This record gives sequence, C-alpha cells and structure tokens, in this order.
Amino acid sequence: MTEPAAGGCCRCCCSFIFTLGLTSLFMWLSLRTNDPKCSVQKFYLPALNKTLNTAKNNTLIFMVRLDNSNKDKGVYYDDVNLTFYDSPNKSQPHLIGNYTIPRFYQGHQKKAKKDGHTAVNMTLVSRVVAPNGTAEFWVDLATAVRFKILWWKTKKHSLIRSGSVLVDETGAKGKKGIKLRSGAPERGNYCALVGVLVSLLVLLT
Repeated sequence: MTEPAAGGCCRCCCSFIFTLGLTSLFMWLSLRTNDPKCSVQKFYLPALNKTLNTAKNNTLIFMVRLDNSNKDKGVYYDDVNLTFYDSPNKSQPHLIGNYTIPRFYQGHQKKAKKDGHTAVNMTLVSRVVAPNGTAEFWVDLATAVRFKILWWKTKKHSLIRSGSVLVDETGAKGKKGIKLRSGAPERGNYCALVGVLVSLLVLLT
C-alpha cells in the first residue's frame, strides 16, 4: 500500500521541479538584456578633401547610430560622450575633439541616428595624413544605460565602445558603417551563460 504513495510523491516532486525549471527559464528569457550596438555612419573632415579649397576648415562632421535589438525592452541613455583622437595608437593618443549627445530614451527594436559637428585640432589632424591623402582616427563612445522592462527600470551600467575610422583623400570614410566594439565580453552572452547554468541547477536539484 505504501509503494503507490511513494511513486505518486516522486512524480509530484519531479513535476514541481520541472515546472520550477521552466518558470526560471522563462523569467530569465524575459529579463535578459542585450547592450545597444554602436557604429559610426558618417565621418567627414572637409579640410582633408583634396578636391576642395578648405584647408582652413577645422570642422568634423559625423553621425553615430545606436541600435536597440531588444524585442520588448527600451533603453534610457545618459549623455553620450564622443571623443576623437588623431591615431588608433592608444598608447600615445592625442585628443583632437569631443562632442556630447544629450540623454534620450530609445524604444524596443529602434535605431537612433545622432549627427553633429565639432571643431578639431587641425595641427594634430594634419600630422597623421599619409602622402596618399588617407588618415586613420580613433573614436571613443562612453555612456551609461538603463533598460525599461515592463513597468520597472534596471540599474545603470556603463557602455563603452571604440574603434578606428579610416578616411580617404576626400576626407570621408567609406559608405559602410564602422562598428564600435568593446574590449569586454558582451553582457548578453554572459547573461545567457549564467541563465543556462541556473536553469540546469534548478532542474538537477
């Protein structure tokens, strides 16, 4: 008479563990976030355009794009600070200019194109121009973001991206956007690993 009760208890326990594991997995999937993707879409220095007589023009014209790939999570950005250097050699960088994009909110699966212009140090810029008219620069992007999940917001965490930009004899980069990357692992991949480990632990308990 005791065996059926034990078997029923075991099935009930296994069912509870399985349900708990699925619940944990679904919660992890709903709370998991992916950092925005950042890229330089436009980078133009009129002074380096050999077809124009604008050598005294010290303006840098640019556009960056921030992509929120999260399907159901918005992103709150703090001020986005852009810093421009005269060389991709980070051991001896020389600041040539900077710009700040005011803080803003971005809806889920939205793309934000932010353009601007700033004065740069042309003395430093001219030093890195090659004989064929090409030059390579370095762009740093730094901000802090919070994610909006349903009715609440996550804590802030820093978002720092950087990359090199090559311009030709017209003073402009190519048509293809240049992705800005992080030296640290992507948070999405890290969260995915943690979530899988937690789910397995629950199922095996």
